[in-house]
Amino acid sequence: MTIILSTLNARYTHASLGLRYLLANMGDLRDRTRLQEFVIGAKTTDVVEKLLAHRPRIIGFGVYIWNVEETTRVVAMLKRVAPDVTIILGGPEVSHEPEEQRIVQLADYLITGWGDVTFPQLCRQVLNGPKPLMKIHAGAQPPLADLALPYSLYTDEDIAHRTLYVEASRGCPFKCEFCLSALDKTAWPFDLDAFLGALEALHARGARLFKFVDRTFNLNIKSSLKIMQFFLDKLAAHPDDPVFAHFEVVPDHLPDALKEAIAQFPPGCLQFEIGIQSFNPEVQTLVSRKQNNDKAADNIRWLCEHSHAHLHVDLIAGLPGEDIASFARGFDRLVALGPHEIQFGILKRLRGTPIIRHTEPYRMVFDPYPPYTILATDRIDFTDMQRLVRFARYWDLVANSGRFAHTLPLVLGTAPFANFMALSDWLFANTDATHRIALEKLAALVKQWLRGRDVDADAVTTAMANDYAGQVNKPATRTKSPPTGQAAPQRQARHLAA
Repeated sequence: MTIILSTLNARYTHASLGLRYLLANMGDLRDRTRLQEFVIGAKTTDVVEKLLAHRPRIIGFGVYIWNVEETTRVVAMLKRVAPDVTIILGGPEVSHEPEEQRIVQLADYLITGWGDVTFPQLCRQVLNGPKPLMKIHAGAQPPLADLALPYSLYTDEDIAHRTLYVEASRGCPFKCEFCLSALDKTAWPFDLDAFLGALEALHARGARLFKFVDRTFNLNIKSSLKIMQFFLDKLAAHPDDPVFAHFEVVPDHLPDALKEAIAQFPPGCLQFEIGIQSFNPEVQTLVSRKQNNDKAADNIRWLCEHSHAHLHVDLIAGLPGEDIASFARGFDRLVALGPHEIQFGILKRLRGTPIIRHTEPYRMVFDPYPPYTILATDRIDFTDMQRLVRFARYWDLVANSGRFAHTLPLVLGTAPFANFMALSDWLFANTDATHRIALEKLAALVKQWLRGRDVDADAVTTAMANDYAGQVNKPATRTKSPPTGQAAPQRQARHLAA
């Protein structure tokens, strides 16, 4: 085996779409190329030993915000024990600001941007000579029609146990400065018939869980409708063996034709990830985000009231120009709309994103280590930012978990953000922890806090009983979409998983 394509995924259920694209487009080198994925947290020596067991000449690593530190250790060890192995890096984390990154200094070559065509070309030069003198190579962007689709490379094991990432398009026409997609000039669609043919083959092999990584699924409504019809046809033909599809949608673009298609999906088959990020028009303007807030709110309300789609709606704390009071107003507005989950994200400075231009004017301080989380701004100091971080964690445990469905309204009352922040501060003061809180202990703490707030004791007892049916370790049955293999996804980084 000559070439290994590898990465460290965030968890086993994630299957790297990017590596499969590379393998599918290796041409004459495909038979000499092997895919080998790992999961973050693996022992470095074990990863290196497994990689070298194949006696590779070249190892290509996909480097992302969540695995760069561990991948750096792997590359450093490889260079010590197998210095003759050529290391080629690619991926969003190393495609920008590479000169200051140790992993780039350790590696032999770096491909920035698209690697589908450039990686196999570079491999041929390394294997056959002459070896390139330049370390950094800008990835060529071919027409999408020239790329071989990778979906046949999902194994039966992948289909049975992992999330299958798919994309009907690449790129994004929007310029939100906190997102790497801001660097794209437009969105490029794949040939829809070829794409649907690949989905058909996956479905015939037993695939039922599809996660679309398209930046904007509902950008081209005609294509969106055709894809949705594909899934509706599968549901009609196999009502006892349903499919599940996850899409990211723009909230203020939901025409009637798309609503009619969405309304046809039964419960548990459709999930939408919707980025609101901020309801503050001044903040939206600062980060170059165009959004009709009233229309977005109306569409979210319609989805909640007239569809069975499971809604994940994103907000980002720490954006330039937004203080806690502004964020709270947006949070309360979103709670009132009633989405199934609110993904409370904390701003991260992804390498290459234009958000960096606001650093000095808004005194934005970011953690220098991955995932480069915002630590303070001119509107939110470090202490309050940490309160928001804890709020986000407790929100996942209490609200997004679904385990407190009946109790949560008692917690939120008429001032959701203020009340949940009070609970968050109290929980941290009484536990000094945001992780590894047993469900039984968490339930007891929430109950204790509610009683301290003069909430009717009978109402609290009834709500807890309805949530747990007397067993705190067995949450009540609730309507929930199938798992997507991605916990608490955030709009900023979610596309990097591909």
